[in-house]
Amino acid sequence: MSTTSIAVLGAGSWGTALANVLAENHHDVRLWSHRAAQVAEINETHLNSKYLGENPLHEGVVAYTDLRAAVAGAEIILSVVPTKATREVAHKLQETLANIGQKVILVGATKGLEPGTYKRTSEMLAEEVDPKYREAVAVIEGPSHAEGTIKHDPTLVSVASDDLKVAERVQAVFTNASFRVYTNDDLVGSEIGGALKNVIAIGAGALESLGYDANAKAALFTRGLAEIARLGQALGANPLTFMGLAGVGDLYATATSVHSRNFRAGLQLGEGKSLDEIVAHMGMVIEGISTTKVVHELAQQKHVDMPITKAIYQVLYENQDPKDAIAELMGRPVHQEGE
Repeated sequence: MSTTSIAVLGAGSWGTALANVLAENHHDVRLWSHRAAQVAEINETHLNSKYLGENPLHEGVVAYTDLRAAVAGAEIILSVVPTKATREVAHKLQETLANIGQKVILVGATKGLEPGTYKRTSEMLAEEVDPKYREAVAVIEGPSHAEGTIKHDPTLVSVASDDLKVAERVQAVFTNASFRVYTNDDLVGSEIGGALKNVIAIGAGALESLGYDANAKAALFTRGLAEIARLGQALGANPLTFMGLAGVGDLYATATSVHSRNFRAGLQLGEGKSLDEIVAHMGMVIEGISTTKVVHELAQQKHVDMPITKAIYQVLYENQDPKDAIAELMGRPVHQEGE
């Protein structure tokens, strides 16, 4: 495999895990963070202890606080900053690329939707980085907790792009014995699946905390996936995408694992903690909390029925008791399953 220069923007758990995969594949990897102490720890100890504990990083992962130094000469740039920071960082990246005169492949690996605009990661990247500085935009989605990836747990993801050759190039730089990448051309479905599964995962955590068993969890999982697909199709997604890694695969991983911040947020929700308490206790970004509000608004705008999302929204933002929300869901008029 030839060496590719790759910059990873965002040194959280997932950004660091992806950088580590690339370094293990012997690529030139630059990991950018705005936190000087974090950069020093990565470079001096090969650890990112806040996000990945004592799991050692490949020595090929080199961290930077200087954005220009991180992206100069890079052929591929991964954006793995939180949704709320994606547009701001992409704007700074545009300025940097224009100053350098450099054209890159942009890859988004953040699972969320922008509040207010309802834009997906790929749309924010495309809007902020001028076409003359980007060859194409792609996204990485699928069932992939950083905690498993760093330990070489067999991980399967998909990379989606309108340009299949670009998707195949990203596939090639990432794929190895424990990290397998598939390609597809459905950006909308891939990103909607990746974002909305976080909402359902909050509900799954709440069910777990409240003591509900497999029947309730299976109901949430199945009907939650139906809601995800319903909105996705209204936005132009391929319905088959939701049967794949970015759909049912990512939903399963996120809605069943304590590695998921969204699932853990749901656990605390079921314990009666307030939204402010949950956010303060986690100490990290919980994408599903803001995504729930965005999706609730988007569903209303698109006239898409999403009762589970609405219930989770009411528990999070209107202080509804989770058991009352469940009772209301169970009391809805019955209809055909396909509706």
